[in-house]
Amino acid sequence: MEPMLPESGLEGRNRLRQDLAGWLWVSPWVVGFAVFMLVPIAMSLYYSFTDFPLLEGALWVGTDNYRRLLGDADFWLTLRNTVIFVGVSIPVCTVISITIAALLNRSRGRDFFQAAIFLPSLVPLAAGAIIFSWLFNGEYGLVNRVLATVGIDGPPWLLDRNLALPAVIVIGVWGIGQAVVLYVAAMQDVPEQLYEAADLDGMGPFRKFWNVTLPMISPVILFNVITMSIGAFQAFVVPFMLFDRVKGGPDRVAYFSTHYLFDNAFAFDRMGYASALAWVQLLIVLAFTGVVFLVSRKLVFYRGS
Repeated sequence: MEPMLPESGLEGRNRLRQDLAGWLWVSPWVVGFAVFMLVPIAMSLYYSFTDFPLLEGALWVGTDNYRRLLGDADFWLTLRNTVIFVGVSIPVCTVISITIAALLNRSRGRDFFQAAIFLPSLVPLAAGAIIFSWLFNGEYGLVNRVLATVGIDGPPWLLDRNLALPAVIVIGVWGIGQAVVLYVAAMQDVPEQLYEAADLDGMGPFRKFWNVTLPMISPVILFNVITMSIGAFQAFVVPFMLFDRVKGGPDRVAYFSTHYLFDNAFAFDRMGYASALAWVQLLIVLAFTGVVFLVSRKLVFYRGS
């Protein structure tokens, strides 16, 4: 084998110009990422080890903020509420979105209904929260008016500790349009030969859905579960708009971690403690995502595997 010849000076300069041109084209993104992402992340990590009242200088306190979390009853309350919200809303949204996608997959007018289901996800969360605050109003809300037509006395949804959290979950279900569209696209990509083989084996519709459709769309299910879970861990706008005067609703059942983080940062002027809360929340989300990926090894089917 002949030895490789060293690059000539001209080739080296051409490659350098190409590299510089490439970096020049991506520099707006690189600069924006550094200024608006890396720098704030580094600052929040530093502030998490300080006592920073926002309007005064930061005072280094080491790991005091993290030790304080262990004895903070409000932190454990909001963490419990957040875990319950994630643990209930994600399975509910997943089951409903897959069911709707299966109904749309082979129905007539699929494009129209997909658009109709997707549109609510384009509505800003603040606007959606205001709409549902009127719908769930105990005296004048449309939900209770509809129930009254069939002789049912509707409850005060947002004032009942047993119904406040389910009301927030219902609002989350209202925005599953993006997940439904992804599931329909995944179902359209399932090879017809698999359904033909299932017919030859005498499978009914339910068995075909369970043994063929679900395994084939399992990577999309994994993607949606992770993205929706990350969003659920960061739930803030809807409970903040619904229960602004009574934080988290009755008995604070919808007082979530991100809401407590916001209060510490901007209501209590404890930016250092809020930064510690943010990093703990990040670690929890990373741990949850890691567990989901580990479980998915036995549940998710990839065609190339």
